[in-house]
Formats: sequence, structure tokens, C-alpha cells
Amino acid sequence: MRIAIVTFEGFNELDSFIALGLLNRLSSRGWKAQIASPSVHVTSMNGVTIQAQQPLEFANDAEVVLFGSGIYTRAIADSLGKRGSLLDRLQLDPVRQTIGAQCSGALLLARLGLLADQPAATDTTTRPWLMEAGVRVEESPFQARGSIATAGGCLASQYLAAWVMVRGAGWAAAAQALHYAAPVGEKDAYVARLLDVIRPFVGSAAP
Repeated sequence: MRIAIVTFEGFNELDSFIALGLLNRLSSRGWKAQIASPSVHVTSMNGVTIQAQQPLEFANDAEVVLFGSGIYTRAIADSLGKRGSLLDRLQLDPVRQTIGAQCSGALLLARLGLLADQPAATDTTTRPWLMEAGVRVEESPFQARGSIATAGGCLASQYLAAWVMVRGAGWAAAAQALHYAAPVGEKDAYVARLLDVIRPFVGSAAP
């Protein structure tokens, strides 16, 4: 399972790194989550510079594509169709790909025409921008329909990662991977609550 964590300049570390760390817990099953960026190096909103593991276009071929948020996300979204637009380098397909977004990353999904009429979850800052784009925003940490999902709030990245795990590897494998990362002394309750949040959005789609 090839997973692209799309990460732009000014990215939110929690969005990219939590998803990356959790999803790679399934590496024994052939899963590999990697940071995909438009340049060799990108610097986070808090000044952490990292080296991309894949170019941005890796997202076009990956089975799973996740967008994090960042301080420049709105500008990236508004540049669609203009010269030098980063989004114009993406050709995503919800029929063959599982696609999710965190916080302001949902605005990128909207600009790419991937949200259609489905409700979305996002952070409080992005909420009015999404509503201006005609998206119905729910006051919830997670929303999904079919192969498209959104999460709202930095720590809601755990729901996005769990949703991908369940869709691709099933409930048992997801629970085992999440259990390893869960806080000691709270593991069973933590995992149960996490999976309960995404359960209504997965249904019979999971193996």
C-alpha cells in the first residue's frame, strides 16, 4: 500500500507526522507512508525543515493520498489554474484512490472538486473558507463518504489514519496498530473510542 502524505511549505507537523507514524505501523503488511512534497525540502509552520521522501506527483500513483494543513494552504488552494499552481500537478482519482484531508487540507479537496456535496470536518479557522466554497461543514472531528474523508483539529489526524487502516487492512489490524501507539494504561479504552468515531463512516467497506 503506497501512501502519500502531501506536505507543503508551512505545514502543520501534527497533521503530517501523526498520520505518517501511525500508518507505517502496518509496514509488515507492505504499507509504506511517505512525505510527498513539491520541493526537496519543506519547512513547517514552527520552523522544522524536512526532506521530502517523494515528489508531489507521487500522490497521483499512490493508493492513499492524505493532505495535511498549513499556513499557506489557502493560497495554494486559490492558485488552482494559475501559472505555477501546485494543485495543477495533481491528478487524483477517488475511484482508485483513498483520499483524505486534515483541517485546511479540506479546502484543497474542495478546490480539486473532490468533496462534491458531501459534508466535511475541518478546523475553526478553515470553516468559513470552506463554507464560502459551498461546502457544508459539520461540527465533528471526522466525516467520510466512500473513499473521501476529512478530519478537523490537529489531533483528529488519528481518526484519518485509523479510517485508512480499517478500509485497507480491516478492524483487527487497525486496532492492533493503534493499540501499540495508544497511551499506556488507557490502551483498550483509547482504541475503542477512536474506532467508534470512524465506525459509522466505514460500514461494510472494511475487509
